[in-house]
Amino acid sequence: MRSNNTRAVFDATAATYNRDRMRLIPGHEAFYAAALEQIPAEATRIVELGAGSGLFSAMIRAAFPEAHLHLIDFSQPMLDLARQRLGDSPTLTYTLADYTTEPLPTPCDAVISALSIHHLEDEQKRVILPLIFAALRPGGLFINADHIAGPTPELETLYQQRWLNDVRALGATEQQVADSLYRQQEDRRTPVEPQLAWLRDAGFTEVDCWYKASSFAVLSGVRG
Repeated sequence: MRSNNTRAVFDATAATYNRDRMRLIPGHEAFYAAALEQIPAEATRIVELGAGSGLFSAMIRAAFPEAHLHLIDFSQPMLDLARQRLGDSPTLTYTLADYTTEPLPTPCDAVISALSIHHLEDEQKRVILPLIFAALRPGGLFINADHIAGPTPELETLYQQRWLNDVRALGATEQQVADSLYRQQEDRRTPVEPQLAWLRDAGFTEVDCWYKASSFAVLSGVRG
């Protein structure tokens, strides 16, 4: 279970989240594209964990307009923004829940998360993987597009400095930077290699990192 403080942070910053996002993720086009490309072309049931304001949900919806998209988030203000963005439809389901404790919809062709799982403690990250595995059909895919930590303290420092330089070059204001740093208080980022190992331990095959640019990466695994 995630802390109430994490929910409070995202509730408090929901109103500015959409405006800030694109200036705070250097290379966001390639980052999100790498995640979308992993979703099986024949997917008809997609679950998004930590859907937030629906920014990535809208991209999934555009790419898979016939699929049923199930959005899960634990922040009501964020989920309200997602509904405003995507509207209502028989092929859209909005669920206010903590995906670390609530059963996931099953069976599904893809479970995907973007910039959410890094808020979990490492033990929680490991615990949810078998639950995700169980929710997938055989051949289904889990995709995690996330904010990751450097593999050494020195590289982590470099990642953070590069991020600050890049977002300011993209035009982020000091208030946007401050708001992002406020949200990052709840980050529990983990390097790529342990996360790939945890996916294999949970039973996933074809595990790989498909995209990485400093502290942003796209990881995936298949339920065999």
